[in-house]
Parts: sequence; structure tokens; C-alpha cells
Amino acid sequence: MLELQNINKYYNPGTINEMCLFDNFSLSVNKGEFVSVVGSNGSGKTSMLNIICGSIDIDGGKILINDKNITRMKEFERNKVIGRVYQNPSMGTCPTMTILENMSIADNKGKTFGLGRGTNKARINFYKEQLKQLNLGLEDKLNIKVGSLSGGQRQAMALLMATMTPIDFLILDEHTAALDPKTADLIMELTDKVVKEKNLTTIMVTHNLRYAIEYGNRLIMMHQGNAILDKNAVEKAETKVEDILKMFNQISIECGN
Repeated sequence: MLELQNINKYYNPGTINEMCLFDNFSLSVNKGEFVSVVGSNGSGKTSMLNIICGSIDIDGGKILINDKNITRMKEFERNKVIGRVYQNPSMGTCPTMTILENMSIADNKGKTFGLGRGTNKARINFYKEQLKQLNLGLEDKLNIKVGSLSGGQRQAMALLMATMTPIDFLILDEHTAALDPKTADLIMELTDKVVKEKNLTTIMVTHNLRYAIEYGNRLIMMHQGNAILDKNAVEKAETKVEDILKMFNQISIECGN
């Protein structure tokens, strides 16, 4: 279970540009939930993910994972239990290294590195089996540098690498936004498959309202640092894209846009 308790977050504190994004913001995500998060730019979606992952500090409140307070835990320490896939495919993989080397790095996440070889040849067949699930033929290209792959191939690899070791939470930060529609659909189908097979507690931020409706069992809409909509599985199943779009339009009118 993930809990954000009374989170406060200020940007540019003490300056004329000071802005309070979160003011006593609280959110709980239960084990096994797949939460789709939507909202306009500046609503707090990505900042919330950064707070969970430890990429940015908070000015007040607590962050708990399975009742353990991780508020002061460093980002690299949280990465042992959190897998993250970014909007930019290049951020989840190392372009100058081969597919085999990238897989090896992901396989050794959280482990202590000694003076042995970085790539364990005994694990090559395991890597091939993992890559074969993607149906992209990457299992036969282990010595190809990842930088030569397409954005969709790299994002599929990033998803696989983020979930290769046991994790408690999967964070998806607009992970289909940089892809063409056909490839984005492929990545979403793969995401759904991985989440269900590994029973991962997942938070997905997306601007694609169709994906927000079709995937996951909980829907949250953010606005000005607050969750103004929070639908459970039953309510979400009855929600249509038009319903969410109507709320966006109402917010836009209220904000004078």
C-alpha cells in the first residue's frame, strides 16, 4: 500500500514566484490497484510521481510504502521497490550499450556489484525468453546497441527492464506520449499484460483519455494539486471518454481559457 499523507510542496519558496502546488494533499493506493491519472498541464500529475519516486523533495507530510516511512529515503533506495517508465524512451535504457548489457543492468538492480563481469552469460537464455514476450524479435538482436532501436522498441524494453526484478510499485509517466498511435496501442497492451501477470500496483499518468478509461481499475483527475475526481472500478467501468472531456471543458471555462 502507498500513502501520501498531508503533502505540502512549494516551488520557488521565498520569492515573488512562490507557488504552492500541494497543500495537505493525501492519497492512498491499495495493493493491486492500477490507477489511471489524468489532468491538465500543471495539475500536479508528474510532480506527484516525482514525490513518490523521490525525484523531488517535499516541504511537509509523509510518504509511506507498506506502512514504512520513506519520506527521507533517497531516490536510488526507493528504486529497489519502485519501477518507473518515463515519457522519453531514451530515459529508461542506455543507448550506447547493447540490448544484452541493458538487460544485465536491469537484472542486477539493487544488487551489490563486485569485480566480476557485468554481463552474466549464464543469464542470456533468460534474457532471450523475456524479450521474446515482446514479439518484436529483440531476442535475436542481443548485441545490437539500444540507440539503434525504434522508440517503441526502446519503450517496450524499458517496461520490461523496469519490471524484471521484484518491485512493489510500477510508475508510468506518460509512457506512450512520444509514440505514434499504433505503437502506443502496442505498448499499452503490453503494459496491461505485464501488470496483470505480475500483479503490480501501478500508477499511470496519461493525457490519452481513452487509455485512462480502458486500462486500470481506478481513475483520478488532478487539478491544481488536488484529486477532484476519484472513481473506483465499478464507477470507472461506467465512465466514458465524453464524461472526462466534459470535466476538462468545465475546468477550462472556470480558469478563463
